[in-house]
Amino acid sequence: MAKATSVSFEEAINQSLTLAKNSPNIEYISLFEALGRVLAEDVLCCKDLPCFNNSAMDGFAFAHIGENQKLIIKKSIFAGDVVEPCLGKNECYKIMTGAQVPSDADTIVAFEDCTVCDDNTIEVSTKTKKGNALRLRGEEKSKGDVILKKGERINSSACGILASQGITHIKVYKKLSIAVFSSGDELKEPWQSANEHQIYNINSMALIALFSQYGFEAHYCGVIPDDLEKTKQYFHAMKKYDAIITSGGISEGEADFMLEALVENGLEVLFNGISIKPGKPTMLGIMKETVVASMPGNPMAAFINAFLFLVPLLKKLQGETHYFFDCLYAKNATEFSVKSGRANVILGTLEDGIFKVFNNNKYGSGMITPLAYSTALLVTSDDTVNFKEGCNVKVIPLNAFFTNKQRVFTN
Repeated sequence: MAKATSVSFEEAINQSLTLAKNSPNIEYISLFEALGRVLAEDVLCCKDLPCFNNSAMDGFAFAHIGENQKLIIKKSIFAGDVVEPCLGKNECYKIMTGAQVPSDADTIVAFEDCTVCDDNTIEVSTKTKKGNALRLRGEEKSKGDVILKKGERINSSACGILASQGITHIKVYKKLSIAVFSSGDELKEPWQSANEHQIYNINSMALIALFSQYGFEAHYCGVIPDDLEKTKQYFHAMKKYDAIITSGGISEGEADFMLEALVENGLEVLFNGISIKPGKPTMLGIMKETVVASMPGNPMAAFINAFLFLVPLLKKLQGETHYFFDCLYAKNATEFSVKSGRANVILGTLEDGIFKVFNNNKYGSGMITPLAYSTALLVTSDDTVNFKEGCNVKVIPLNAFFTNKQRVFTN
């Protein structure tokens, strides 16, 4: 088996996204199931927003003439009422928030901003501008406008927009089917007993939670034993998934059969190894139509690389248009240094625009607590060594947000 190519951090970022070549399948779902799904087509406005002129407040509606006006209250209008224009000279409507404004009124003044002369008469000053508090039909969106774009992930406010149009069913991309494995005879599940020579299966639980955080449902498929034939059998049955995510078993150890078993099942390796710390032993490829990613065995490295490389890839596979990390700019709190010649991922906290590296950058890739105590990460470029106190840095929050434009987020 030929040795696969190791790549730089930037190459790994760019190459990983090339695996999302095919458009996902499409289905129609109810509005009640829409949260978190990705739109498979633009949604057009089919009803003007708002659909009639209405009042933005409780007050009085009248025809503005640009001078002090003493007005007689002709009629009260409540939300849901439809009133034909009927104002005479020096008359107004008493109107409630959201109520339809008849065409013979063009301005609303709040109750508290006018002078009440008696039970039927008010006075409005010239300070009230024409058009005040009047919401015009279609001023937000007009019929035929795009209100939600193909490739958007639907959030709660988007559900409100869909409801505003009387839309009950939408066209979305089908959810990805994702399989998550771990490997290693030394692993025990968290619900099993582990002796002092065994370790609990951290990676699968952490990766499934990470994917869930970004809207994906991953299925846990167990621990692959350190046996070539058994490993081949595992993957032969897994080609039904859109993505297979493993951790461990991909380095050059003599018991690491993962890559060989995958290749014998038709895997085409995109790259095997990234010039990054932590997380060098990372492999990505495609097995027929199934994307395959093997993360490092060390928990921190597995989580960080899944965050950096797999979350954007899964977003693109799902049909999303916003799959590039966006960055925040911050001030570095304490001086630290890294080795050159590779990308380095630095964990820390981000608060009030200040990035503070975790434990003076002294921790190992097999640790898990630095992740739990960090809220952001910083990625160095190959030639950056020193970060001075107070210098500007680009960081990615671990609760990341995404853009449809590619960013350079290395420092």
